[in-house]
Amino acid sequence: MAQKMESPMKKITVAKVVLNMGVGKSGDPIERAKRALLQISGQQPNPRAAKATQRDWGVHKGEPIGVAVTVRKAPALELIKRLVTAKGSQLKSSSFDEFGNVSFGIREHIDIPGVKYDPEVGIVGLNITISLTRPGFNIRVRSKHKASIGVNHIITSEHAKEFMAREFGVQVI
Repeated sequence: MAQKMESPMKKITVAKVVLNMGVGKSGDPIERAKRALLQISGQQPNPRAAKATQRDWGVHKGEPIGVAVTVRKAPALELIKRLVTAKGSQLKSSSFDEFGNVSFGIREHIDIPGVKYDPEVGIVGLNITISLTRPGFNIRVRSKHKASIGVNHIITSEHAKEFMAREFGVQVI
């Protein structure tokens, strides 16, 4: 009996990894967060501006209140291995959504292997989002003839859990 082959269109890959640090105010905390993300990812992070004014917090619209960096391709795979190790190779089931994304946080960036403590930076936490994709997913974002992804082609949370367990040795709790 012939073995059933998996369709190449069903192969799940990592689209990108986004590291985000929200510090809530501009100035020196933004610079420290930039240095921390540069040390973690090896790429230059970009500031993120406030979308609205919050008078109680002293935040004005357009003021930088966070930094983020997006990592793709091979560096993203290496980064995921380090980030998962910092979490003890365990992720909560609630970290997975129904669209092929995995999100979790790390309280202290120095828990990530390869990151040394820098007294100028201190200890900061960060949020991580891993976006998974399949061939053909670009139809929802292309400029001409946008279309939705079929129900049988969407990456469910179960597919994402299996992929993370298989590729990165993650245990879902």
